[in-house]
Amino acid sequence: MKNFVITVARGFGSGGRQIAAKLADELHIHSYNNRILTLAAQYSGYDEHYFREADETLNGSLITKQLLELPKMFHTAGQLSKFVSDDRLFEFQRHIIKKLAESESCVIVGKCADYILKDYDNVYSVYVEAPRDYCLQRVQERMQDITLEEANELITKTDKYRADYYKYYTHGNYWTNPINYDITINNSRLGDEKSVQLIIQGMRLKFGDEWYHEYMESLKE
Repeated sequence: MKNFVITVARGFGSGGRQIAAKLADELHIHSYNNRILTLAAQYSGYDEHYFREADETLNGSLITKQLLELPKMFHTAGQLSKFVSDDRLFEFQRHIIKKLAESESCVIVGKCADYILKDYDNVYSVYVEAPRDYCLQRVQERMQDITLEEANELITKTDKYRADYYKYYTHGNYWTNPINYDITINNSRLGDEKSVQLIIQGMRLKFGDEWYHEYMESLKE
């Protein structure tokens, strides 16, 4: 297997984004979150004729370079507005995700990546969730000026936005459906570090120990 991709879907406040970052560090690969959306938005500003001409040059390495040049978002963000569809933007996002999956090992957070890559055999898909009290605690720790009531509203509205987004772009599937994923994790039971190790163990089961040992050896080169 030339490369592998881990997709991470997550409830807001569950720690999924942090798990994705730690997983990428552990495996020495890139983790992509909102930078995919930012780059897709840039591409969607081009007219169709320009993009069709440019498409042949938009190989995985170029897209990776463009993504890494964009700033990361380190702060916890949520979504208080209602979901509004943008089919054109999603198509550019889908294009970027597929190019990444075909060219490099990486972690992709959200963006319906598990659905977009559902037919790829080099993908391991993860869903991270946790009870509301746990999510509230994490949100308040990371957004120190937020009240408990505000944190509760932010979790509710962000998860509703993600559910509507997923349902629309997957044509009726629902975001928390466990059969969409290779593994579903309750992060309150394990915590970030053990969840990372559980995901890696699951990848070893799916891709084989030979893949894991070969990959780890390649890091030493």
